[in-house]
Amino acid sequence: MSVSRDDVLRIAQLAELDVEEDALPEIAEQMSRILDYVAQLSAIPTNGSVKTFVPGPDAIRFRPDEVAPFPLAFGPEVFAPVFKEGFFVVPKLGQFE
Repeated sequence: MSVSRDDVLRIAQLAELDVEEDALPEIAEQMSRILDYVAQLSAIPTNGSVKTFVPGPDAIRFRPDEVAPFPLAFGPEVFAPVFKEGFFVVPKLGQFE
């Protein structure tokens, strides 16, 4: 795959990078080589026979991914001036009535 000068300028614009005019051909060539290499890697047939590499012994087990709320030292009802049915009660603003 070939990356053009305009492609490099567009990517630089999206990344908010300032690229000098004389560096554009070299950057375009490097990006083209990277994309060609990735295309070669994508073309390798794995047929599901390749095991994902995890460093360390095979006996390592991953913990389950569980989301739990962080326990508070005390609930918001302790420091809230008015707290009712799980909500902070705030005064109405005159401009919104």
